[in-house]
Amino acid sequence: MGSHYYQRKIHICPFRLFVLAWMAILTATSTFAAERAAAILVYHRFGASVADSMTTRNTVFEAQIARLRQDGYTMVSLTHAVAGLDGKLELAPKTVAITVDDGHRSVYTDLLPIIRREHLPVALFIYPSAISNASYAMTWQQLAEIVGTGLVEVHSHTYWHPNFRDEKRRLAPDRYREFVRDQMEKPRRVLKAKLGVDAPFLAWPFGIHDTELEAAAAAAGYRAAFMLGEREATSADSLLALPRYLIVDSYGVAGLTRLLHDDQHRAKVIQP
Repeated sequence: MGSHYYQRKIHICPFRLFVLAWMAILTATSTFAAERAAAILVYHRFGASVADSMTTRNTVFEAQIARLRQDGYTMVSLTHAVAGLDGKLELAPKTVAITVDDGHRSVYTDLLPIIRREHLPVALFIYPSAISNASYAMTWQQLAEIVGTGLVEVHSHTYWHPNFRDEKRRLAPDRYREFVRDQMEKPRRVLKAKLGVDAPFLAWPFGIHDTELEAAAAAAGYRAAFMLGEREATSADSLLALPRYLIVDSYGVAGLTRLLHDDQHRAKVIQP
C-alpha cells in the first residue's frame, strides 16, 4: 500500500507543477498585456465657452487633467505611448496620451498656457493646407513657438483633411491612388520644412481608413496612425489603426473618468 501511495504521488506532483507553471505564465501574460495599453484622448478646440460641438471649455479640460492625475493616471507623450504599445517601452497601468486635431487657433490662445502651466505632453495632428491660410487656424509662427516648448509633438492629419470615401467614389482608381499618396507624403514634407519635425504619426480624417489606406500610410513612412474608437489602444491593435476617445465638453469630469473606468473594467473581464 505504501508503495502504491508513493507511486501515485510521483505521478500527481509533476502534473500539479505543470498546472501551477501554466497559471503563472497566464498571469504574467495578462499583466504584461495590461501594461501595454493606453487611453489616447482626442480634443479639437478650446475656449472660455462652448462655441460649437467640438469646443471644450478651458475650465473643463483643466479639471479633467487634475482629476486624471488625482486618480493615478500617468500622462505621457504620444511617442512614448506608441513605443509602449509596440513593446519597446514599459507603460504604467493607467497611461493617458493627449492629442488635439486640426490646428485650430485656440490651441495657441487657450491650450498653450495650460500646457506650460501643467507641463503637459500633447500631440497635435495638423493638416498643413490650413496653417497661415484659414481664419480658424494657427500660423506657422505660432506652431513653431508651441513646438519650442519641448512638450508638444506635431504630426500629420493629411494635407487638407479629405473624406477618402468620397474621393474614392469621385476619382478613377489610378487618380485616387495618386491623390492618397499626395495626401500622405506632402504633409510630412511641409511639416519638416516649416517646423523641422519628422511627423511619423497620422490621424485619419473623420476616422476613415481601410487596408489600402493603411498600406499607403506605411509606404509614406508613417509608423502609427489613429482612428476613432471608444476604447483603450492595446498591443493587440494594428499600429496603423489605434483607437482614440473623442472627448467633447459635455463629458465633463465625471463622464471622462466613467468612460475610462468602464473601459478598464471591460478589459479586465476579458483577460484570461
